[in-house]
Amino acid sequence: MSNEGALATTQKKASLDIAGAFKDAAVAGLVAFGLFSLILGFRTDQNMSGQLILTPRPGLLAASVAAVFFGRFAIALIARSGVLRNAGAIVPASIRGRMQHLGTFFAACLLIFALITPFLFYSNRYLLDLSILVLTYVMLGWGLNIVVGLAGLLDLGYVAFYAVGAYSFALLAQNFGWSFWICLPLAGILAAFWGVLLGFPVLRLRGDYLAIVTLAFGEIIRLVLLNWQDFTGGPNGISGIPRPSFFGIPFDASETGFAATFGLEFNTTHRVIFLFYVILALALLTNYVTIRLRRLPIGRAWEAMREDEIACRSLGINTTNTKLTAFAIGAMFGGFAGSFFATRQGFISPESFVFMESAIIVAIVVLGGMGSQIGVAVAALVMIGGFELFREFEQFRMLIFGLAMVGIMVWRPRGLVSHRVPSVFLRQEKPIPAHIVEEARQ
Repeated sequence: MSNEGALATTQKKASLDIAGAFKDAAVAGLVAFGLFSLILGFRTDQNMSGQLILTPRPGLLAASVAAVFFGRFAIALIARSGVLRNAGAIVPASIRGRMQHLGTFFAACLLIFALITPFLFYSNRYLLDLSILVLTYVMLGWGLNIVVGLAGLLDLGYVAFYAVGAYSFALLAQNFGWSFWICLPLAGILAAFWGVLLGFPVLRLRGDYLAIVTLAFGEIIRLVLLNWQDFTGGPNGISGIPRPSFFGIPFDASETGFAATFGLEFNTTHRVIFLFYVILALALLTNYVTIRLRRLPIGRAWEAMREDEIACRSLGINTTNTKLTAFAIGAMFGGFAGSFFATRQGFISPESFVFMESAIIVAIVVLGGMGSQIGVAVAALVMIGGFELFREFEQFRMLIFGLAMVGIMVWRPRGLVSHRVPSVFLRQEKPIPAHIVEEARQ
């Protein structure tokens, strides 16, 4: 083929790529216009007489549609040119091998940063409370990661175990006067018991049917807490939940308080810092137990069942016990987090355990990378911290959050951190003798 023919073919291919990208962008722009017309195109206000009026916002609508059009055009053009497919060849293999080990270094940096966070933000109560909230969701994500990420069981009612742990601690502390440290393991045991109860009805279910049953279980727990007013307080919730103490030393201004005992000036921040280290210790305990369980036979059984339950059963693995242990252990850590939430807030109600909480926890696990511990931690930090960053833009916060989730699912379908070290692997390569290779070929 002559140079003129090759050049003509290249130009024709480029024009087809541009035309196809323009067509995709036009379709995306029309869809965006249909979706945003009522959401962003108009704003509802009240006049002086209290009547509802619509204020058109054509500029905002046009800017949003234009952003979708040009963004889709750029994405389609890059995808059609094949740049992304050849991106992996740009990075040398030696560098890619070293980058795989950056996860351990990054995890160590996150741990060090978490340990010094109370000292960095000692005078900023808002950031300390936000850090406690992020760690709570990290712990919940790691607990659900056992069920969803390792065992492959889609649980949309995980908030039920969170609620069981919170109400168990609140009721035990108020009725029997037990401290947080006594009620903490009891709340985890009770949550694990309810996890086993959930596991029995879903032993034969998988996929969408399993998700529906777990979703119904979470709603049943919430409705029981809402309507059993004599026991749970109903919609009024439970208030006056006791705060944790430092080995029996309360965080108050009395002579036997924490500040007076250690010769410090009384400050309410001491209790917040103590709560921060408590949830950090609970989260690290969850991470440590999960990593250890993955290397045990039960952890390998979870992963085998996640990949293929039929093959797992044919190998002689008891899938009944495997599922029940996954539900029980995951629920136990949810109960621990719930008891901490109750003692931190001092007040709980059914409104704190709605389905949206389960959806956020599942999103953290899926977006972070199912089975990846560091990925779940990063996703919790981004999602929970991201909500706070966009608090000033409350009107667009959920829109931006949804677009970010769609983007991650498109470009990183296996999560932010898809690489995961196998549970069992050979420390060194074992050479295969030549005669075995010849027998295999024959």
